[in-house]
Amino acid sequence: MESDPTCRYDFLNIYNGHDVTSQRLARVCGTFRPGALMSTGNQMMLEMVSDEGTAGRGFIAWYSAGASQQSDNMLCGGKLEKPQGSITSPNWPENNYPSGVSCSWHIVAPKDQVVELSFGKFDIEEDSYCRYDYLAVFNGGMTDNNHQIGKFCGDIPPKTIYSDGNEMLVQFVSDLSVSADGFEAIYRMKDASEVPKKTEETKPTRSSIARPAGTKPPPKPKPTPKATSKPTQKPTAKPTQKPTAKPTQKPTAKPTQKPTARPTEKPIQKATAKPNAKPKPTKASAPAKPKVRGTASAAGSAAKCPEKCRKTGTLGSHFCANQFVLTGSVKTLVKGEEEGTLLASINIIQTYKTGDLSIQEAGQTMSVQVVNECPKCPILKKGGTYLFMGRVDDVGRGRIVGDSFVIVYRAQQHQILSSIAKKPC
Repeated sequence: MESDPTCRYDFLNIYNGHDVTSQRLARVCGTFRPGALMSTGNQMMLEMVSDEGTAGRGFIAWYSAGASQQSDNMLCGGKLEKPQGSITSPNWPENNYPSGVSCSWHIVAPKDQVVELSFGKFDIEEDSYCRYDYLAVFNGGMTDNNHQIGKFCGDIPPKTIYSDGNEMLVQFVSDLSVSADGFEAIYRMKDASEVPKKTEETKPTRSSIARPAGTKPPPKPKPTPKATSKPTQKPTAKPTQKPTAKPTQKPTAKPTQKPTARPTEKPIQKATAKPNAKPKPTKASAPAKPKVRGTASAAGSAAKCPEKCRKTGTLGSHFCANQFVLTGSVKTLVKGEEEGTLLASINIIQTYKTGDLSIQEAGQTMSVQVVNECPKCPILKKGGTYLFMGRVDDVGRGRIVGDSFVIVYRAQQHQILSSIAKKPC
């Protein structure tokens, strides 16, 4: 659906009941695919809203009914009414939380009580503004930004949080890329008289968002979203502010910026600046479809396709373990010569490590051929922009195998990868 940082124009609302006054489990837009959402009762409502402007291809969703879980420690969310209990991320503590999930825990205390939420272990993918994986806490039972107490990520546990009233909503969201250990939290219901006076220490507000970002918070590039946060003035705000809000908030919006915008402006300025031109004279003339059985079959047998598509480790560890590292958008995607594979033509945005990779030039565009041996992991989409780390076969094509590392590309990864590329493995 049409992408916007706060989903103001086109969006899908999912409610925990058959009315807009019910708890809103999620509001989604863009190309982010939410994980499974679970209602606490036998009703759920989906509301799709679109404006008169830009449109997307839409969405498809599956629903199924099942018996409710009686445990407070539900797999992914639920309604909690016992005096105390625990909340943990899915897979806790044995494995990292999965990618692409959205969980909401609605804690309801008696009318004259409040909810106390304290944290033990906490490790969620870090980002300066907690845009990708995060834990958000709200007063009341809805994900309303006006009632948001705090939004957290990184590896620093938030301080104890208290609700203003007798309801608190805890929402955990992970995107489709990197995951981490997760978190464990304890909730207790208390009399309002037992709650300490609200101070900066006991009530996390906006400072809580920046605190988990690490030792060096970036200079705040957030004036643009502030300027566009006038929900009542959408007709006038959209034509003038929407084009600038999108790129500044998240310049890597995935398939909404089809490959024409990225490869023409970024790839050439950066890819040509790197000393990756040396493979071109020797390999560029190599045809795209010679026999490739040598290293290809060896690579395929060395790493079987995983049953579950789950990425672990750091960008640094994968950088050194793979033979090529680059970012680019998928121009074409066809069936490969070898059974069960796909051959992708990638328009390069930036190269960080090329090895013997064959890079072709057509005018100002540079591209490579990449064979995906496990089409279900990763799932590549035409027009999508990704960070590729993989092997190189004996004809200079990239190969994505079971232990290769491919995730959706984001602009901040460039700085990290540039720093890694300067260090010896």
